[in-house]
Amino acid sequence: MARLNPWRWVVLGLAALYFLVPLASSVIFTVDVPGQGVTFDAYTQIVSTDGFVSSLLLSLELALATIAIVLLLMVPAMVALRLGAPRLRPVVEVICQLPLVVPPIAFVAGISTVLKWGPDHLSRTPLFQTFVAIQNPSFPFVLVMAYVVMALPFVHRALDAGLRAIDVRTLVEAARSCGASWPQALLRTVLPNLRGALLNAAFLTLALVLGEFTVAQLLGFQPFAVWIYSVGGSQAQLSVAVSVLSLLVTWALLLALAGVGGRTRTASSRG
Repeated sequence: MARLNPWRWVVLGLAALYFLVPLASSVIFTVDVPGQGVTFDAYTQIVSTDGFVSSLLLSLELALATIAIVLLLMVPAMVALRLGAPRLRPVVEVICQLPLVVPPIAFVAGISTVLKWGPDHLSRTPLFQTFVAIQNPSFPFVLVMAYVVMALPFVHRALDAGLRAIDVRTLVEAARSCGASWPQALLRTVLPNLRGALLNAAFLTLALVLGEFTVAQLLGFQPFAVWIYSVGGSQAQLSVAVSVLSLLVTWALLLALAGVGGRTRTASSRG
């Protein structure tokens, strides 16, 4: 095993260069202004730039709504699948992996076609107002529905790994024998043991929503990723500075998630 240590360091060093060299180049580009020297104006101007706060808040709202909906859909379904229909697990897995196969352009084309049904075929029905409401620019719920579909592969993998690590049937049967209802058994026995998997699923969904560009751009909305693209056309340094900060924030969230997951495993092992 000792002979493998140098190779591990080599692999880690190459991985660090692969990630850190582009990041360092981006930071240098944002702070080194020709004729002015080193300046941090690109970072100090971020908050005051028009559209930054509104686009970031919109992305966070979309992310929270997406996380809530996808977990409400997937957690009961995955638990019920493991308890009552284990033979259907391969079918559900294939269905949840389909968003990885469908190109985003084709996905957006399908959404746009469905949205056109509103003015074309439903203008005299109550459903027309529903089509209008889900496309409200202040909170485009149509993006939430699209992001829920796109997040299915990641949420399914995270929850499936968490459920494989615990004996769901024994936990539920023990809770039921103590007089708990099915919702109580899910909330009080299963979910606490899935805390790490739920955090993983939530983080992956948050990263997906914050970085998603194609669907929002083609549907005509401006969350955070689209705002960064629009700013980059006129203020390149500002756009790169925002991208660097968002990457650092994502890394910080990942480290915090790893810390929470580590404390959870330590506490459960002590118990």
